[in-house]
Amino acid sequence: MKTIVGLILGVALLVGGGAAQAFDEKHVKKLKAAQGANLLGTGVWCEGCDLSEAVLEGAKLRKANLEGANFEKAILRRADLSEANLTKANLSGANLGGAELMEANLTNANLSGAQLYGAILWEANLTGADLTDAKNLKKAELDGAILCKTKMPWGEDNSGCK
Repeated sequence: MKTIVGLILGVALLVGGGAAQAFDEKHVKKLKAAQGANLLGTGVWCEGCDLSEAVLEGAKLRKANLEGANFEKAILRRADLSEANLTKANLSGANLGGAELMEANLTNANLSGAQLYGAILWEANLTGADLTDAKNLKKAELDGAILCKTKMPWGEDNSGCK
């Protein structure tokens, strides 16, 4: 399994290998090392990391602290972000198709224009999140998600405010 995970994150290092590369290679390596050592979920963090346009397809980022990280236009298809802290993260234009975001904290996260086909957001905290222009939102699973001051394509949703 470590080999597959390493390969997936290794690909992220090769994509955009020229000057046009958007993500910070050190940040991708940090996540790769934490995954390979099975340290995610044990306080491993990458707060404010620049992972824009990185290919993190199938990455295992469960319980990772990614507060304020930039995932703009990143490929996170089938990634496991369950219980991850994505507070204030920029996921605009990211591909989260089939990603697992169960119980993830997406408070004030920017998901505008994100591809959410098949994304699992069960019990995710979307308080203050921006999902305007999110693609395939109707095909995402939002069972039990907290929607409070959440910007949806149809306007602000406050159905989960307490």
